[in-house]
Amino acid sequence: MNTIDQLREHFDVRPGYLAACMIGVPPRETVAALAADLADWSHGHPEPARYGAAVERSRSAYAGMVGVPADDVAVGSQVSVQASLVAASLPPGSEVLVVDGDFSSMVFPFLVQEQLGRMSVRCVPLEGLADAIGPATTLVSFSLVQSATGALADVEAVLAAAELHGASTFCDTTQACGWMPVDASRFDATVCHAYKWLCAPRGTSFLTLKAAFAERLVPAQAGWYAGDDVWGSCYGPGMRLAAGARRFDVSPAWQAWLGTASSLELFARADLAAVGEHCTGLADELCARLGVSSSGSAIVTWPDADGSAIAALTAAGIAASARAGRARVAFHLWNDASDVEGVCEALDR
Repeated sequence: MNTIDQLREHFDVRPGYLAACMIGVPPRETVAALAADLADWSHGHPEPARYGAAVERSRSAYAGMVGVPADDVAVGSQVSVQASLVAASLPPGSEVLVVDGDFSSMVFPFLVQEQLGRMSVRCVPLEGLADAIGPATTLVSFSLVQSATGALADVEAVLAAAELHGASTFCDTTQACGWMPVDASRFDATVCHAYKWLCAPRGTSFLTLKAAFAERLVPAQAGWYAGDDVWGSCYGPGMRLAAGARRFDVSPAWQAWLGTASSLELFARADLAAVGEHCTGLADELCARLGVSSSGSAIVTWPDADGSAIAALTAAGIAASARAGRARVAFHLWNDASDVEGVCEALDR
């Protein structure tokens, strides 16, 4: 596994970039792969077979990273698209639990189904999620790490309650994969967009499915890429879908997957436990300096209703973000103690 120092050698990130929770920064290999493809394309030499290979390289790297077989991974474009597949496949009369303040891609697809009269949706605070699971609960939809606050879900409690009551679990790992170890095999389904902490181009996402849960889903978005023989599935009406999760694949945005393969192969070689210790160590140090509670997350947020903090950070050249009335910074493997100091200086703390 690559150490933090070895991983840093692959990036050219400027000091003060504290926004991996918003947009990751590509490693050199990803930049090179995209640049080379753009040059080939501009000269009339695109290679569709190479794009397909990049999708499979990405699928394999991601599967290994989150501890599931590659056959249990479907590729997609956005979290909301893959969450909508899950939502639309639930049986009529289902009860779905979602988290108050969770990212809308894990909430809106279920609310749409509720508006259609197909299910009921209950919205509960993150800290009360496990306690809210009951005999009527069909599915629990939540993010492992909350986008707006950086708060971590109590996975052990949620999984125990879901098992007790026979509920399925659907977890968004977008704000977790890349800075902390994730075991997707513990959930019935997980979804992840790779453009944040995994530092891939935007437009590539992954859906992991336990086989029993996958049997309950309808491949309503099936197209040529969901076929058992991809290039033999370009025309209908004959349809033979792939076995395993690949029958839920979405036709890939080719260039984005070339970059994704390079980024994920780098992170697949990373010691993510060490990355997590590095990131949370910096986050905890900043929390102590700012006098805010630490949540054990790589993301630090604090109230900023008037926007003064984010304005000060921006003026100091620090890449941060504002969400839900809070200032937000994120520490990744390229950050160090100087970034903590930079935030404190910008805020005069």
